[in-house]
Amino acid sequence: MEYKDGEIIKGQITGITEYGLFLNLDNDYTGLVHISEVSEKFVKNLEKKYNIGDIINVKVIGIDEEKKQIKLSIKQIDYKSLNDLSMIPESGKGFKPLEENLTKWTIAKYNEISKADEKSGEK
Repeated sequence: MEYKDGEIIKGQITGITEYGLFLNLDNDYTGLVHISEVSEKFVKNLEKKYNIGDIINVKVIGIDEEKKQIKLSIKQIDYKSLNDLSMIPESGKGFKPLEENLTKWTIAKYNEISKADEKSGEK
């Protein structure tokens, strides 16, 4: 497979060290996400967020064709502009479902509590 700088690809984590994540990209290429390319924030322990075997989205930021190694980044992915790679799918409905159901849910919960109180003899 041929990779290009700036391309978003998937890789499987095969190793976790204090300085980064090693990924298997295909049969020929391996990749490294250096710890400085994981997040804009300080990352103390990668093992708390990632596990060996996880398949993650990464961005190609450098390619060494000779060694078949690719430098990768997680923090450089703009998830908002990539709907198909979005971490949380957005429906476009916003708070509309909450607005439409809040009164119904509140009344149902109130009735549930009232019935429980009646059964226990409280008012």
